[in-house]
Amino acid sequence: MTQPAVRLVAISDQPLSVSEVLDSLDDPTAGGLVLFVGRVRDHDNGQGVTGLSYSAHPTALDRLQAVCDRVAEEYDVTGVAAVHRVGDLAIGDLAVVVATTSGHRGSSFEASRALIDTLKAEVPIWKHQLFSDGTDEWVGSP
Repeated sequence: MTQPAVRLVAISDQPLSVSEVLDSLDDPTAGGLVLFVGRVRDHDNGQGVTGLSYSAHPTALDRLQAVCDRVAEEYDVTGVAAVHRVGDLAIGDLAVVVATTSGHRGSSFEASRALIDTLKAEVPIWKHQLFSDGTDEWVGSP
């Protein structure tokens, strides 16, 4: 029995786990696994960042599922996983983890790049950055 390609899709207010993503993609047919982990950095465009908060539209999970489904259909992959954090995050916290598996590495590299790029462009999750000078900025909000 073949597993469905999309294995894990979540938006969570709890710390993300790389192990959870990797475990969801465990598959003896997969020779390639490409993982991308997005972390909160301490700077953006020359300004110091002290923290940030992510907010998600109520449709965000459905949109994330649709992005994962599309990547699974368009690329030669055996597994797809994507999780995104919401709420307050500190420097170094994991904000997003995406991964794909395939028979060979090339397909996974292409699919994982498409997955993170499409997620960032289409899933309504917005970042509120707090800067060290006391200012703030919303990123990706309508």
